[in-house]
Amino acid sequence: MMWPDYASKTALAFCITIFVCFTAYSQADDSGETISLDQVRTLALANSRSLAKHGLAIRAAVLDERARVFSNLPSLSVGASVSASLWSPARAEPVANPIETLSSGANFGVSQRIFEGGRTLIQKAINEIASENARLQALAEFFGVLDSADNAFYAVLEAEATLEAEESSLRVALAGLEIAEIRLAAGMINHGEFLRAMAEKVARENSANQARRSLALSGARLRSLVGLPGLPPLAQIDFSGYENLIARLANVSDDDAEELYSRLLARLVASNPAFAQAGLSSMRAQRNLDMAKRAYSPTLGASFSTGLNLHPEFGVRGGGLSVSASVPIDFWVIANNIEKSRIALDASMLDYEGAGANLELELRSALLNLFAFADSVRHSRLSLAYAESHFDFVEERYRLFQSSVSELSEASTLLINGRNNLTRASYGFLRGLSGLRSLGAIDDMAVLMDILK
Repeated sequence: MMWPDYASKTALAFCITIFVCFTAYSQADDSGETISLDQVRTLALANSRSLAKHGLAIRAAVLDERARVFSNLPSLSVGASVSASLWSPARAEPVANPIETLSSGANFGVSQRIFEGGRTLIQKAINEIASENARLQALAEFFGVLDSADNAFYAVLEAEATLEAEESSLRVALAGLEIAEIRLAAGMINHGEFLRAMAEKVARENSANQARRSLALSGARLRSLVGLPGLPPLAQIDFSGYENLIARLANVSDDDAEELYSRLLARLVASNPAFAQAGLSSMRAQRNLDMAKRAYSPTLGASFSTGLNLHPEFGVRGGGLSVSASVPIDFWVIANNIEKSRIALDASMLDYEGAGANLELELRSALLNLFAFADSVRHSRLSLAYAESHFDFVEERYRLFQSSVSELSEASTLLINGRNNLTRASYGFLRGLSGLRSLGAIDDMAVLMDILK
């Protein structure tokens, strides 16, 4: 993957992105509308200092490539000189008029390396590998920022859903306490049952306060990520678009799971930035070994120089052409460097194999997590439906003085646990998709969903 002139395009894209995202934010803030996940991603990318630093690293790598090209061109030099005698060497006396001894001149020279045993081409390849490695690092950081934006966005929505469930449970506890007070006044329950209702109410208040704290912390992290002091309400996720995928992955067979793993692995081998960087490292180590071997080759160069006499007589000086050659004879030093380069190549090959094994493990882990979350979503929905029906039954009996405070508390706990379990499973599934997208460097979530289907 080669991105020519990436640095200038990146800088332009950043400027456009910042303008668009701040315009979108201003419009959303003025109209009271919500902010979407795509807008949060755009803001996070524009605000990422690490991504901007990678853009600078790409520019530096491109300049290194240009410097290598310039070093292969002829080396030009110009100079000028002026001299005058201040005293006579024979009599060691000052010269009467130093101006009369004034002389000046200019010179021009050209030198060119003719042959270096192929080291120039190898160094050019090494610089190209360094530039590509910088681009891959930027690509990995790009998807890292996207993943962070997704996780921060989902964390706020999850915290909002958790707070809503806790506040609903608190309302139930308050209503139960009111009924418990009536029962206690009528002598229908003992003081212990009333204290149980009080404890339930206090516990629910504490849980709601903790949920508010978690929401505030998640919001602060999201605002820091996008670089804005405040954000409008977040747009809710429409899970209906994921229903078919959740159903497919929740019931995936072993054969289908293995086929999906193989299909994704083939794509990741070609697109995963970390694996590509490991491949580039082995290529660079091989080029360094080739460079070390070229040290046995002789070096041949040529230079030409001429000049002008400017004072007292104007005229062209004679020109000179020289050719130089050098042959290394310290073979033991060269052999030692070759062996060191060979060891570095072996180490890089081990790293490459390790990167491949790590990629396979990460992919299998990501898929298993995705399958588990999809299955958890399905079971959590079923469990929540039973918990809601059970709570409605117990709550009605409690209002009719046919259930105890303990039964209402247990039903309420079962209900809130069911809601929170479904919330965690749903957003865990979305986080799994984001992680898998970053692993495969897939910039379009719809493409990933098509692959998983």
